[in-house]
Amino acid sequence: MKYGYIRVSSDKQTVENQRFEINRFCLREGIAVDGWIEETVSGTQPYSKRQLGKLLHHVNKGDLIICSELSRLGRNLYMIMEILSLCMNRGCAVWTIKDGYRLGDDLQSKVLAFAFGLSAEIERTLISQRTREALARLKAEGKPIGRPKGSRTRKEAHPLFRHETYIRLSLSRGTSQREIARRLHCNRSTLRRFITSNMTTPNP
Repeated sequence: MKYGYIRVSSDKQTVENQRFEINRFCLREGIAVDGWIEETVSGTQPYSKRQLGKLLHHVNKGDLIICSELSRLGRNLYMIMEILSLCMNRGCAVWTIKDGYRLGDDLQSKVLAFAFGLSAEIERTLISQRTREALARLKAEGKPIGRPKGSRTRKEAHPLFRHETYIRLSLSRGTSQREIARRLHCNRSTLRRFITSNMTTPNP
């Protein structure tokens, strides 16, 4: 089966440009698309909660997913690598038009996937190292680390609760909420509400 995957982040963006690109590419390659998957959703949303997730659970060896570029699959390296790894394990190829990638069950694809995976691992290590160094610096300066005393119990049930220290450190370094939300794979409004409700020191 050959699938054309189209994703736009808002209903203001048209899917027709991506459809045109995929159709023109398939015509040039002599490929017929058997099914289309179209969705309007942010690339930061976990793929498991998108139509793409349903597709990935049904692809088999020999199937092919075609999209205009890798960024249509996801908006961060970790998510894209997870998707590509799942496809390779199932024997499903992924072709992107603008990037020119043809990832399948061959040595070149595995080498490329390894390079992507190594890059992701290095980035995770560097983030962890920077977090530890920042924590040590805050501790040496006598500044509070973690959530303030007297936090409400319901706060601990929030999906961002376990990232609170990282969020505080990132904000102290001047990292934008947009970038923090991207790294944590969450919606900016969710992050903003969490900061406002749980991390803002109340007036005396």
